[in-house]
Parts: sequence; structure tokens; C-alpha cells
Amino acid sequence: MRAEYDFSHGVRGKYASRLKPGGMLVVLDPDIAEAFGDAKTVNRTLRALLKAIPPRPPTSRRTA
Repeated sequence: MRAEYDFSHGVRGKYASRLKPGGMLVVLDPDIAEAFGDAKTVNRTLRALLKAIPPRPPTSRRTA
């Protein structure tokens, strides 16, 4: 690594618009990412998994 980096020509938030409103960025481990290839496949697989497992009962919230 360098002792210093020049960010004088950097652009703040250059790629921020790629994240959709309400979206969540999740970083996959390299071996998992290699198995899926793209976000569409990951989402399709997770949706299938959610359909396959029984839903959890809602948790009761305590009030103070």
C-alpha cells in the first residue's frame, strides 16, 4: 500500500445510484459468489428457499 493516495479527482457517490431504494447490499464470500454468478440467480435461489421453509411465527413485542 502507498503511504498516501490522491483523491483530488474523485467523485463522491459515483456509484450510489446503482443501489435501488429499499435495497440492501450483501457481500458474498468468493466461493458462494462463484456458485451463483449474478444477483438474479442469488435472488431466485433465496426466494425458492423461503418458500421451502416454514414461516416463523411473529415475535411478540414488549412495551416499556
